[in-house]
Amino acid sequence: MGRDAPHDQLAAMDVDGDFAKRHLVNPVLLSMLGDLRGRRVLDAGCGNGYLSRMLADRGARVVGVEPGRSLYDYSVEREAELRQGIRYVRADLCDLPALADLGGPFEVVVASMVLPAIPDWKPAMRACVDALAPGGLFVFTLNHPCFERLWPTWRAHGTYQVGEYLADYAITGPSGADFHRPVSAYLNELAGLGCRLREVAEPGLAPEVAATGPEGIEAYVKLPNFLIVAAEGP
Repeated sequence: MGRDAPHDQLAAMDVDGDFAKRHLVNPVLLSMLGDLRGRRVLDAGCGNGYLSRMLADRGARVVGVEPGRSLYDYSVEREAELRQGIRYVRADLCDLPALADLGGPFEVVVASMVLPAIPDWKPAMRACVDALAPGGLFVFTLNHPCFERLWPTWRAHGTYQVGEYLADYAITGPSGADFHRPVSAYLNELAGLGCRLREVAEPGLAPEVAATGPEGIEAYVKLPNFLIVAAEGP
């Protein structure tokens, strides 16, 4: 989802995101987060706010941060309608307001599909970890760096092909660029920030769900398109 998506596109993903988020990312992410009742949660790079709304439905006290104007405006509009108690802040993840002004520190910080979209991503990860209360939980999701182009290459070749993995490079898509980095880059940075890895997931799609999805989605049964990481902060 681009940072200036039209309103109708944002509305189409209002409840639980797109097909892949609904069936692959959200169930694992919510399982890793556990019981959220009464917990302070920062949704870092909240997009149209769908995840913030899901977290609030589970009893979390949510602050959503989003730099994109159309995404931020949509989130605020939905909060005015639903009154879930979510506070939205328009800010760049690399330049957050003071933690006290955000209502932190937070017991949980979530950055879902955010870090791969940021060119200078290390300060963003540091900001997420710095926002944690001692021993808090940091969970982030990525397009799996090993299988980022799974769907189009599977449709073209009936298998997955990758020509380069170890380098950093931009991947241009319909909604802007994402940035490829090896898995080790994210995990080593996480360790360097003093976090302790708790769980890593590479979810696969159930065959019966793939049968209801778009052409080529059967590749997600065989290979993981997403990587979900949970870690405890310092």
